[in-house]
This record gives sequence, C-alpha cells and structure tokens, in this order.
Amino acid sequence: MDQRLHFLTFATKDLDAARAFYKDGLGWDPVMDVPGEILFFQVAPGLMLGLFDAAKFDQDLGATAPTPGVSGVTLSHNVSSAAEVSSTIDTLTAAGATVVKPAQAGAFGGIFHGHVKDPNGIVWEIAHNPGWRVDDDGKVVFG
Repeated sequence: MDQRLHFLTFATKDLDAARAFYKDGLGWDPVMDVPGEILFFQVAPGLMLGLFDAAKFDQDLGATAPTPGVSGVTLSHNVSSAAEVSSTIDTLTAAGATVVKPAQAGAFGGIFHGHVKDPNGIVWEIAHNPGWRVDDDGKVVFG
C-alpha cells in the first residue's frame, strides 16, 4: 500500500454547526456539500477533510452502536510566527471554536502552540515550529 492519504473523515454530531464553523466562520469553500449528509473541504493537494453526519457515518460503517465523538486526534495547522498562533486562535474562537489550551510555549520540541475545539469536538493545534518546513517538492523536513 502506498504511504499516502486522500480523505480524513470525521463523524460529526451537528453537520450544520460544522458548516457554520468551517464555511461561514472560516470562509472555507466546500468541494462538496450534501445537506444532512457530508461536507468535503480540500485541505492540501490530494487531501480532503470530510465531515460526515454521525448517523450517516454509522450507517455507512454498518455500526451496531453509535460511534463515539472524536478522541485522541488533533488536526495541526502550522503558522509562521508565535504572534500568528495567537491571531489564528482568535479567528477560530470568533468562528465558534472553544479554547482548550491558550497559546503558549510547548512542553515538547521547542514549539509555540495552542489548541481549540471546533463545535463538534475536533481538536485543532495551531503551532509555530521553527524546526519544521515544507520543501518546494512537498516533502516535510524536521530539524
């Protein structure tokens, strides 16, 4: 199997809240928006973020019990400065996110970061990591 992903899809309790947060609050443009079912946003070349109505998600899986909320996962958004960490967190909270951890120096890796939850509990890390970059060919480099 090739080492790549095309979709990150999360079961979403309130698809309308997700739409309000990502589309209306953040100004993201959905590639596909099926009311009552799913939203897709292109977040990187070849990579989509899917927000799937939880009941439809369970139906698609053939689940016999409701899928619990998203846990133990962060979506990380790296920015170019510590000041941009704070301003991005402010933008997210204005759109309806809840601060989990205010912007601060990280305990690991020399980063400056903070965490917020979207209206459906998906945790976003906003970080400035001076040791991280993406080369012109798309390769991530640490150090």
